[in-house]
Amino acid sequence: MDLLFYIVPAASLVALFFAWYFFRQMMKESEGNVTMKEIAQYVRDGAMAYLRQQYKVVTIVFVVLAIFFAILAYGFHIQNPWVPFAFLTGGFFSGLAGFVGMKTATYASARTANAVTRSLNSGLKLAFRSGAVMGLTVVGLGLLDISIWYVVLKAFVSDPNPSQVLVTITTTMLTFGMGASTQALFARVGGGIYTKAADVGADIVGKVEADIPEDDPRNPATIADNVGDNVGDVAGMGADLYESYCGSILATMALGASAFFGDTVAQTRAILAPMCIASIGVVLSIIGIYAVRTKEGAGLQELLGSLSRGTNLSAGLIAIVVFPIFYLLGFQNWWQLSLSVIFGLLSGVVIGKATEYYTSHSYKPTQKLAESAKTGSATVIISGVGLGMISTAIPVITIAIAILLSYLCATGFSFDPALISNGLYGISIAAVGMLSTLGITLATDAYGPIADNAGGNAQMSGLDPEVREKTDVLDALGNTTAATGKGFAIGSAALTALALLASYIEEIKIGLAHVGRTTIEIAGEAVDVAQATIPQIVEYYQVNLMNPRVLVGVFIGAMMAFLFCGLTMNAVGRAAQKMVTEVRRQFREIKGILTGEQRPDYARCVEISTLGAQHEMILPSVIAIVVPVLAGICLGPAGVMGLLVGGLGAGFILAIFLANSGGAWDNAKKYVEEGHLGGKNSDCHKATVVGDTVGDPFKDTSGPSLNILIKLMSMVSIVMAGLTVMIGG
Repeated sequence: MDLLFYIVPAASLVALFFAWYFFRQMMKESEGNVTMKEIAQYVRDGAMAYLRQQYKVVTIVFVVLAIFFAILAYGFHIQNPWVPFAFLTGGFFSGLAGFVGMKTATYASARTANAVTRSLNSGLKLAFRSGAVMGLTVVGLGLLDISIWYVVLKAFVSDPNPSQVLVTITTTMLTFGMGASTQALFARVGGGIYTKAADVGADIVGKVEADIPEDDPRNPATIADNVGDNVGDVAGMGADLYESYCGSILATMALGASAFFGDTVAQTRAILAPMCIASIGVVLSIIGIYAVRTKEGAGLQELLGSLSRGTNLSAGLIAIVVFPIFYLLGFQNWWQLSLSVIFGLLSGVVIGKATEYYTSHSYKPTQKLAESAKTGSATVIISGVGLGMISTAIPVITIAIAILLSYLCATGFSFDPALISNGLYGISIAAVGMLSTLGITLATDAYGPIADNAGGNAQMSGLDPEVREKTDVLDALGNTTAATGKGFAIGSAALTALALLASYIEEIKIGLAHVGRTTIEIAGEAVDVAQATIPQIVEYYQVNLMNPRVLVGVFIGAMMAFLFCGLTMNAVGRAAQKMVTEVRRQFREIKGILTGEQRPDYARCVEISTLGAQHEMILPSVIAIVVPVLAGICLGPAGVMGLLVGGLGAGFILAIFLANSGGAWDNAKKYVEEGHLGGKNSDCHKATVVGDTVGDPFKDTSGPSLNILIKLMSMVSIVMAGLTVMIGG
């Protein structure tokens, strides 16, 4: 079985090779005329300037946290000595994945606009394969990071008990997820604040007040808006799903090592399974990417079908391949575990389709939302909030069913408490299944900002209206795929966070060992900590609904989701106010802007968004890290479990609501702009623009950031388990 491990680094190299190949193919395409190149360069410069500033702030945070972890590990000996290094590598690879994706996107947008002048299919393929660079880079770097740490720790970790060696290796690897989560939070929150401050300024002053298109070159905020699409929806989403992808694999490995403690062959089998599934998923994602193409003159539904063909092909193939994977690894319940993976895949597909139904203007919910604009912007807001609330039902029920079925498949369809570790392994393997085809799933998401920027470039460059019509179709598709991608990310976050919740128990066991507790007393009997089951640890810490520490933790966890959203919403509001003031100033003081005689000061708007994002992202991010630590110190492991459950429940549902409301408002505006209900510049259009403006921080800042908040609180709790055990409560 050890030879099977080498599939993992091989798959990572295949993913990185195809990412490089697609990038090279994209770079061979022309950026178009001089104006198109100039606009693309503005966006590239703005995006790189922002990332440089963001990485400076993040570097300081990482250095401080790494020193803190080193003190815990080497000074107090309550933490694994590898944690500071694992933390840094997780953050580095997460940031690198986002950087590569964003760099690709900023080079691809003008080339996509130029490719559309040849054919719609050329533009779709170029934009989608450029998005695939992000998807394949994320999975390639994720598997590479996992491979390196597995080899290093296997060489250096030693223990008289071989089973304990595997538990130590997998729980240590789990901690590098905190680095990835921390970097992802800064990328998501900072990028989200940046892009929405610019977007709101461009919409309110440009569209509504000055009555010019969003991407009109006369709009001072338009370059900042295009930059924001890249730093938020590309770099931020890449970092987000990198940590989800790695977190699901690592949590499954840790649970596998624990579930089969005492049988090293079974442990190794359970550790290799998620890595092998993810590795095969890389190859199948590449096959799906090549299946995406369309015909000239295709509408939104045909384009959605083109993307669905690729993603469904990859998902269908992985559903078939998991059966021989589990069989060849020697699992006795190979077909039941395969079903767990399939339920994870199906839940991802159902959540994606539900999100598409509630947010695409091809379906009635968004069309009815657009019709509510007949009576003004207030009814648009009310209808959008109601739509978002209703849209939470299908994803929540889907995840609930997936959890139950994947648990039962792994336990032989039994709720026997003695089999709880096996059941939790089934849930976590379902999360791996959902994310196994991330290479192509993330490509559909990263495609959106590329298509959006292509449309902006076409508008600002003054290309033929026919070209703009084609880029508008690609952009509308991008809005839907972005909403679907956010739904998928939220669903995967829920399953991953549940697996991390179980992994937290394993870290508590390691923490007990670090403070010298080799046995614990349960019901008057001494139990060896290393062999204690999850129910025994739960009983020892009284993790039940009658324990006030648990209940307090649940309330604080649920509150964290709303507090975090409130902070990020207000951050967007403050940054947007500065942007609106600046755009109005430029229209007022630079007289020739609206006549086209003078060029706006794009750089000033980029600077406002950059500084606003850097300043505003710090408080929400620090709170997300500090609260789990304080909960562990004040309430102990029982309180932390309550915190994570409350955060998961409230955060998951709130994230779906925000993402779907925002996506529906955006596409309701697009529906009107296509000529319905009076078309552009009508009263209905202005009402939907207000709805879209309100929805911007919903769908692109607060909603997506909740995915990371849920997982980051779990990761912080896991890393700080030693401190929690020593002084908690």
